[in-house]
Amino acid sequence: MDITPARVHVAAAAIFDGRGRVLISRRPAHLHQGDLWEFPGGKLEPGESVECALYRELYEELGIRVQAARPLIRVLHDYHDKSVLLDVWRVDHFTGTALGCEGQAIEWVSIDALGGYCFPAANTPIIKAVSLPDRYLVTPAPGLDHEVFLDELENTLACGISLVQLRAKLLPDAALHTLVPKVQQRCRQAGARLLLNTGTAVAAELGVDGVHLTSACLRALSARPSGQLVGASCHTIEEVQHAGDLGLDFVVVSPVKQTTSHPDARPLGYQGLLQMTERATVPVYALGGMQPPDMDEAFRHGAQGIAAISGLWVTQGQ
Repeated sequence: MDITPARVHVAAAAIFDGRGRVLISRRPAHLHQGDLWEFPGGKLEPGESVECALYRELYEELGIRVQAARPLIRVLHDYHDKSVLLDVWRVDHFTGTALGCEGQAIEWVSIDALGGYCFPAANTPIIKAVSLPDRYLVTPAPGLDHEVFLDELENTLACGISLVQLRAKLLPDAALHTLVPKVQQRCRQAGARLLLNTGTAVAAELGVDGVHLTSACLRALSARPSGQLVGASCHTIEEVQHAGDLGLDFVVVSPVKQTTSHPDARPLGYQGLLQMTERATVPVYALGGMQPPDMDEAFRHGAQGIAAISGLWVTQGQ
């Protein structure tokens, strides 16, 4: 990604404490976007890598030494008086006790409580990213035996899946209304959120956590559906940008690799994924031939993580 001289390149961190809380700090009143809360970090020095800048800034600002970090999201944002590129990394392991070493206020905050704090506009995609997991399960079609499907869903959820899309497009309405409460019950027991690949009105009627839109539905939208978690499938940069303009919560980009389910679809490859993530203003999941070992590669190319059906689904006998 080209970085113009007028654009300020910042390394920032979503630091987690092992209890599901993330660290935020308050900007001094005299700075740009002063008195607002932010994710800690600072500007890169000339010739400095993002990772080095991150480690240096977190030690100078908070007195902690990073032990493990990975890319989370990159955010380009233009204010009326300033343009920024936020290179955000997720930090799960560090040594030391976080302190406001420069006199700034800091707080450990649960993800659900972040909405009660005022952040600069550029931080909105970061808040979305920290609230989402690195795996997004897309279920296979439920088939005729729903009990087998539900048993396999339980086994899959037990592997730590916390975001699920029920994809049951061929299921009659009556069967869908019977199945969804059972799926929702199992998801809630596992602490997972459930989205339906269906219309927003149906999702709201059935009381699930959100909706996943097809690319065709996305293109037809002129406003974000309210009151739900909203994701969408995207195959072009234009669709990714439209999802960002609407303020959706995330998108799924596909196909990254060749798949047996869509053998005629031309795969994007990781460079194509990178082109999508660099233009996105919402978290992006990589879909298409993805397996858990592909996670690190997806991270390196700007993705929130992977979305998959067979790569995440646990069948009976596995």
